[in-house]
Amino acid sequence: MILNKDTANATAKLLLQIKAIKLEPNTPFTWASGWKSPIYCDNRITLSFPPIRNFLKENMAKIIVEKYGKPDVIAGVATGAIAIGVLVAQELGVPFVYVRPEAKKHGRQNQVEGFLETGSNVVVVEDLISTGKSSLHAVEALNKANVNVKGMIAIFTYGFEIADANFKEANIDLTTLSNYEHLLEQALKDNYITQSELGALSQWRRDPSTWKQ
Repeated sequence: MILNKDTANATAKLLLQIKAIKLEPNTPFTWASGWKSPIYCDNRITLSFPPIRNFLKENMAKIIVEKYGKPDVIAGVATGAIAIGVLVAQELGVPFVYVRPEAKKHGRQNQVEGFLETGSNVVVVEDLISTGKSSLHAVEALNKANVNVKGMIAIFTYGFEIADANFKEANIDLTTLSNYEHLLEQALKDNYITQSELGALSQWRRDPSTWKQ
């Protein structure tokens, strides 16, 4: 869910401006999964633009406090959300840890990196939600560390039904600054796409695994 339509549209506008999100329905991208996609999202680009990364960290921190109160720890999901997670933790003045996709094979064999006390109230920061699988895998690692995961906040979600189902099954509250609907609304308003392209983009979100341009 999103909490604020104005924030959702403003976030979409900024991501489009710096090409952190690209919409190309006529020359689609190929994801690692093999899906053909008219959209590509790389939120790491936001880190190169101080005003935009400040906007993101301030709004994420604000939402966290409004929804959960001030947490004990912010946890970023490696690798895409480490940097934004650090920024949010700094904004809130709380410790930061990050969660690897899997435990290291050497040394202390950590999956959660950083100091994390048992029983801590933790909010997870993500950059992008697709199916939610990797994000929820991070939550599982935190649960094994015996902490209280209050919820997750991300910059953007494609809004796939499978992601909604996965978060519901895991009983994890997810909030995003923006989503696919607000992105398309803003992209049409700012002439990044035409009305005819809007139809193809909307169709992709309904069934991305079989979509063809």
